[in-house]
Amino acid sequence: MRSWRAGLTPVAAGLVAVAVIAIGAYLAFFGVPFRGGYELQAVFDDASNVGSRTPVRIAGVDVGRVTGVEAAEEGSTASVVTMEIDDEGLPIHADARIKVRSRIFLEGNFFLDLQPGSPGADELDSGEVIPPAQTAGTVQLDEVLGAIRSDARRDLQTLVRGWGEALSGAPEPGEDADQDPAVRGETAAQSGNDSLEYAPGALRGISVVNQALLGTEPHDLSKLIAGGQKVAAALESRERQLQDLIVNLDVVTGALAAEQGSLRATIASLPPLLDAANPALDSLNRAFPPTRAFAREILPGVRETASTIDAAFPWIRQTRRLVSPAELQGLVGDLQPGVSDLARATDGMVALLPQIDLVSRCLLDVVLPTGDVVIEDPPLTTGVPNYRELFQAMVGLSGESQNFDGNGSYTRFQPGGGAHTVSTGPLPGQGPLFGNAVAPPLGTRPARPPRRPPYNREAPCYRQTPPDLNSARTGAGP
Repeated sequence: MRSWRAGLTPVAAGLVAVAVIAIGAYLAFFGVPFRGGYELQAVFDDASNVGSRTPVRIAGVDVGRVTGVEAAEEGSTASVVTMEIDDEGLPIHADARIKVRSRIFLEGNFFLDLQPGSPGADELDSGEVIPPAQTAGTVQLDEVLGAIRSDARRDLQTLVRGWGEALSGAPEPGEDADQDPAVRGETAAQSGNDSLEYAPGALRGISVVNQALLGTEPHDLSKLIAGGQKVAAALESRERQLQDLIVNLDVVTGALAAEQGSLRATIASLPPLLDAANPALDSLNRAFPPTRAFAREILPGVRETASTIDAAFPWIRQTRRLVSPAELQGLVGDLQPGVSDLARATDGMVALLPQIDLVSRCLLDVVLPTGDVVIEDPPLTTGVPNYRELFQAMVGLSGESQNFDGNGSYTRFQPGGGAHTVSTGPLPGQGPLFGNAVAPPLGTRPARPPRRPPYNREAPCYRQTPPDLNSARTGAGP
């Protein structure tokens, strides 16, 4: 080694150093030459923030780098960006999307955010191009500020000043009375600086949580991120349904808020319900063995169900013919008018039957018992019920009315001579008529009462007392 150093002149040593520096700079800016791999191109309307060596990321993980940026065509502001994608980032699908994003909040340090597309789409081969419709540039802070109107900029300035005052302004007396005594009287910025004393312990806990988020197996986190990307893509493709879900969730939440009293009472009744549910679940668990035994016993019947259904098909066909329009359907159509009339008649009978019942009760309880009474009228008593006397009187009257003529039906009575004078009393238009009778007249039997017997129209007929036919006064006339 000493001989090699002794033989190396200062000029040669300087040349070697320059060559090493040049090779390192080339590798740093242009990458390893002659390295083959998957190449992807994308057309951007604005790629001014993209340069060589700009990283390409999928879900925050570097999977490649930009190798070149050139104009799409003469006179166009669009640019074609060429990228090399590592094997970890493959495959890339035809519906892939790529956006230019900044790595910090302020300007600078941009990267390409590549969404590899859905698994159902075709895979892109090396050298294929993603069209402008699937690419998007980044929004610069000056563009955001330029798009804000003057009144909005004034409001933004007011917001910034208010934020500054909120951080550096001292609290008013009593304003922080409910705060921890250690920070009373301090500004928000001072309290934030005090919280840094607890930061090591909190950051240590956050580190433990982050370590747990890495999972227990390799690629757990990358799989979680990939799954989250698929969920986010699915939600993005269902934007309308997601909006409806949020609106409906708002409606449901409002309804629950309106019924918070009932909901509170329901939640309060849950512990007794759960206490009562445990015995019920125990009983249900005890019922499972008989249920399983029943299921085993019913299996043969279930196996015969198919053949039973097949055997029922002929009966079903006959039943369908029976209920066809030529059979029962036609009969039902013919009977429908009669059914309507019968329904109306039934409605009328609802009002008629109570009246018929009243008439029937009147006949059974009053009229028929009265007709069966034997009228005691010596010496004219016949000893038969009075309804028979009525029909016998009709027969006798018919026998006494044989001397009719063509002028109409009438009955003539010719009294004989005697010592007793009979007068009809005054008659309209001709005065009284007189005659002689052999025996004194018996008078009216029974005697005509001076006034009409009382009749109660408010009580039903069957509830009224039957008349006493033998209570009337009888005797000779005047």
